[in-house]
Amino acid sequence: MEPEARQAVVHRPRVVILGGGFGGLAAARGLRRADVDVTVIDRRNYHLFQPLLYQVATAGLSPAQIAMPIRRILSRQSNVTVLMERVEGIDKESRIVETAARRIVYDYLVVATGARHAYFGKDEWAETAPGLKTIADATEIRARILSAFERAEAAEDEAERERFLTFVVVGGGPTGVELAGAIAELARKVIIRDFRRIDPSSARVVLVEAGNVVLPAMPLALSEEARRHLEMLGVEVMLGGAVTRCDAEGVGLAGGGQIRSSCVLWAAGVMASKAAKWLGVPADRAGRVHVDENLNPPDSSDIFVIGDTAAVTDKNGRLVPGVASAAKQMGEHAARAILARLDGRTIGPFGYRDFGNLATIGRKAAVADFKRIRLSGLSAWLVWNIAHLWFLVGFRNRAVVFMDWALAYVCYDRAARLITDRHER
Repeated sequence: MEPEARQAVVHRPRVVILGGGFGGLAAARGLRRADVDVTVIDRRNYHLFQPLLYQVATAGLSPAQIAMPIRRILSRQSNVTVLMERVEGIDKESRIVETAARRIVYDYLVVATGARHAYFGKDEWAETAPGLKTIADATEIRARILSAFERAEAAEDEAERERFLTFVVVGGGPTGVELAGAIAELARKVIIRDFRRIDPSSARVVLVEAGNVVLPAMPLALSEEARRHLEMLGVEVMLGGAVTRCDAEGVGLAGGGQIRSSCVLWAAGVMASKAAKWLGVPADRAGRVHVDENLNPPDSSDIFVIGDTAAVTDKNGRLVPGVASAAKQMGEHAARAILARLDGRTIGPFGYRDFGNLATIGRKAAVADFKRIRLSGLSAWLVWNIAHLWFLVGFRNRAVVFMDWALAYVCYDRAARLITDRHER
């Protein structure tokens, strides 16, 4: 073919999205009618509804009820390709995402790779104090909690039995509060008649928080209300209790105190993914990428960093929280920005709309902060249930979770009390 007869290969704009969480899916869906090729990359094949992960960890729900295959969610979107691969790096100059199997070229990149546990420089604590971010974490924690009751039933030594029946949750944020409340309810309401040698209701549940309040993002009145509900459930709330040691025997506290426990759970902090390292840009103390008002990292208008991976402030200069609604809003903004640039337009800066904070403490107990409206107790608990059902992906999951919640409310039962994984061996 003569040079003049050659035709340039024209391809549609290529959008690569890293992560199939709330932010990544929102960005993909926002491009559903666009004349672009979208590639969604995630190391897992499912989207996980993390706000209900604690219920898997405490035997209230099974993993399949709060997760759905990414391919199924995007199956009707013909311009999307889904790849189950682990990202290893990003070449900004060449506009390439590097995975273990291939190099993927992009015109626009959306980084929504989430966050992981943070042990504040004590990563060795992870073995004895697992955090809660994945289904594997949840089933591991569920096995540890249920195994503790089984080991207590079989124990002959009273001191060891007491250690098995002591549960320590480190961190007084939403995850810690919900975990502690759910464990206390499990012991006092659900399995109370399942054992013969022990009294499960005698289990000691301790919530350890280094700060002066639980749920520090909430107004003080709601934080105190949450603490009161926890104590009504029998949870010991230990404030100002910085953890200095964590091992198989339990935890050590600042000031020399200690709590003997065979089951320590970590809910004290998170660290963003390696996105800042991949992009070679500054990050904050939690590893989040500093982005501008358009969610772009420095000198990279073709890259958007969203969700837990991004450090972005709202109109009042406050850091946007790492919650599902914020991630979805960022994903939607990234999609609109890409569409605008393809059309030669510009859009305004990202504006976070705060829908409020919710946390549940137990049966008929929760707190909700909607700025002008603040709720606690039964009314907040009903709002919490409705909100979480609404955010679940898929009608089937909503229906099944609703039925399980209804049965659990009436019968005080949790059907997913299975000890699996390595605890079977």
